[in-house]
Amino acid sequence: MSGPVSGPVRGSTRRPANGPAGTTGALLGAVAARLRRTGPLTALQVAAAVAAGVRLARGRDRLPPLAPAGTAAGTRISVVIPARDEEGRLGPCLSAVLADPAVAEVVVVDDESGDGTARLAAALGARVVTGTPPPPGWVGKQWALRQGVRAAAGEVVVTLDADTRPSPGLFGALAAALDRHDLLTVGPRFVCGGLAEQALHAAFLATLVYRFGPIGPAVPPPPHRVMANGQCMAFRRAAMLEADGFARIRGNMTDDVALARALAARGWAVGFLDAGGLLEVDMHDSAAGVWREWGRSLPLRDVTGPVRLAADLGVVWLTAALPVLRLAAGRATRLDVGLLAVRLLLAGALRGSYARPGPGVLLSPLLDPLAAVRLTQATLRPVRRWRGRSYPEPYLTGAAPPRGRAVPAEEGS
Repeated sequence: MSGPVSGPVRGSTRRPANGPAGTTGALLGAVAARLRRTGPLTALQVAAAVAAGVRLARGRDRLPPLAPAGTAAGTRISVVIPARDEEGRLGPCLSAVLADPAVAEVVVVDDESGDGTARLAAALGARVVTGTPPPPGWVGKQWALRQGVRAAAGEVVVTLDADTRPSPGLFGALAAALDRHDLLTVGPRFVCGGLAEQALHAAFLATLVYRFGPIGPAVPPPPHRVMANGQCMAFRRAAMLEADGFARIRGNMTDDVALARALAARGWAVGFLDAGGLLEVDMHDSAAGVWREWGRSLPLRDVTGPVRLAADLGVVWLTAALPVLRLAAGRATRLDVGLLAVRLLLAGALRGSYARPGPGVLLSPLLDPLAAVRLTQATLRPVRRWRGRSYPEPYLTGAAPPRGRAVPAEEGS
């Protein structure tokens, strides 16, 4: 997801009892006894609160974040960056990658850009692969990544989006973590400039935590609930070529989560760790950009079944949006007040997910109803156009892509 992918809660791996998880447990104990005396809506809200509470409680025992590391002797790391019209954002990312001694080569796949992306990448010292048009049934990013991985020479491949800002030690840490994972994605710290942009972004981020729990779960979720962030992925090149992973998710708009779930279902050990101290991402330049661009992928519509999709939306509406709406109307219940308290604690924890956290993060609960509206809108009317390309409906619903020309194994090399 672009991520996307995604709800990190920073701090030690053990949470104190008075943190979001501990407060949630106390709240659930108090409200469960009232379940038999409530109406249908409150009963649903209690059930949603239980589901959210179970997920938040996972934050008490999480895997530690990535720490800076050097590269093991003999390990060759290739960084692959798919880029389509990224002249305005690619420079800082590419400069940071090229300056890292752990990186053996940088491959930029110029995905039919109409600007100076290729010229900039070549001038800075990257190897530029001129991407070919995606075949029928392929979303552009997956096709570009497949070409880049085939062109790379390293044993370990790290893929980055152009808006990422890696710090020294990231690539060595990713390579070392592949001793325990077959596919690893990481959560960054986000760069959000204005108050409205940060508040809306944090409201969206909270929806991921409510639906899937904090980043770095100690116990891996089942494959159909695995989360990932496609802004930074690491894997061994030979294994990815053998699995032809990007071909497996060729038609998915939510490419990162689709890849992680597809490979987890094949038995891959898929990890999603906190790397906020080693990676920043400047995704958007305004609140409108957050609404338009991140909002399109957050529902995970093309990788989630309709029943679970509805259940996840219900959790967001009942535990995050409804308490704010009732409070604004002067009709908040005790359960609403308790849920608002949990949400405020989560907002405080999410401050660590931002490079420069401001008041927008703490004000984000006020925008939870807007986040719920956007999730619902993108679920019912998914985006069919991205980066100047249009994709038919079957690619968004998880149906098999229509038959097109065969893609030879060597194509894109």
